[in-house]
Parts: sequence; C-alpha cells; structure tokens
Amino acid sequence: MATTSDLKVGLIINFKNELHNVMFVEHRTPGNLRAFYQVKMRNLKNGKTFEHRFRSGEEIQIERVESKSFQFLYKDGNELFFMDNETYDQVNINEDLIGEQSNFIKEGQEVQIQFHNGNPLAIVMPPNVELKIVSAPPGVKGNTATNATKQAEVETGAIVNVPMFINDGDIIRVETRTGAYIERVKN
Repeated sequence: MATTSDLKVGLIINFKNELHNVMFVEHRTPGNLRAFYQVKMRNLKNGKTFEHRFRSGEEIQIERVESKSFQFLYKDGNELFFMDNETYDQVNINEDLIGEQSNFIKEGQEVQIQFHNGNPLAIVMPPNVELKIVSAPPGVKGNTATNATKQAEVETGAIVNVPMFINDGDIIRVETRTGAYIERVKN
C-alpha cells in the first residue's frame, strides 16, 4: 500500500471503491495542527470533481492504468470504434464513457485510451483539434464590431459558437474539453 506522500498529479487512486484521477495535491502544515494533504480529484465514473483532505501518512490505494495509442475509425449509433496502432485490434467504446468530447473526434484522429484491468476507462483527447466548418449562416454586415457570435456546424456534426466572420469551408481550432472556439486556422 502507498501513503499520502506518494500522491502526484495524474495518478489514479481507488477512493471509496471508485476510481479517481488526482488533479491537484498540496501538502499543508498549519501552525500547531497536524499536517495534511489537500487533494482535488475527478471521479472517472461520473466525471464529478471534488476536494478531499487526507491525513499525513494515511494509506491510499494506487491503481495501475495502462495507456495505449488508438486511431478513431467510425461511429455507429452510440458506439465509437477505435483501432490499436500496433496490433490493429479494434475496440468499441460507448459514447457515454467519453462524454461531450466525442463530438470533436474525427476519423483518423489519434487518441490515448486508458485501460484498467483490460476495460476501457477513459479517453485522453488532445487539448484542441482543427475542424472544418460545414455550415455557417452568413454574418450580418456591421455586426463584426462587437463580440457577436453565431452557431456553426463542424465536420463532426457538433455545433460551435464562432465569430461572425467565419464562413463555410473555414478551418477552426476548437478546445476539446469545453467545445469553445479558439481561432481560425490559416491555410
């Protein structure tokens, strides 16, 4: 068993019989009180984040997670199909496991899939992706002086709020975690 002194950002721990990703760790020693570790964690099952205070020296259970590189092939209903880049084996993952980030995966894209005991646990997407605009309503002349936005559809079918100057066929960079427009990509 490991102790709280082994906690690091990025570790997967078993906390209350559920897997959690450690997002932030701070060791605190307040005045005349006992030292403790303030830890921010994300539940890998439901995605909720919370903070917990561990006593210094408390035992924790670190889980071993295997990460492999996969290529996205296609989507069929609620299932997304990926191919292992080394063995060419295919893995299908339910869209619920990936969440909103599944709207920004395009065919041929490389992702990291984390496995725990042979079962897919999570997908690590790149922080941003470049997507082509499929349909965007035309901007109204004179409306570009403000921060006005419009909704545009990208090649994966997701709807993104973009500035008024974005047109059909433009390529934009989108943040995968929030789905926010970052910038237009120059050709």
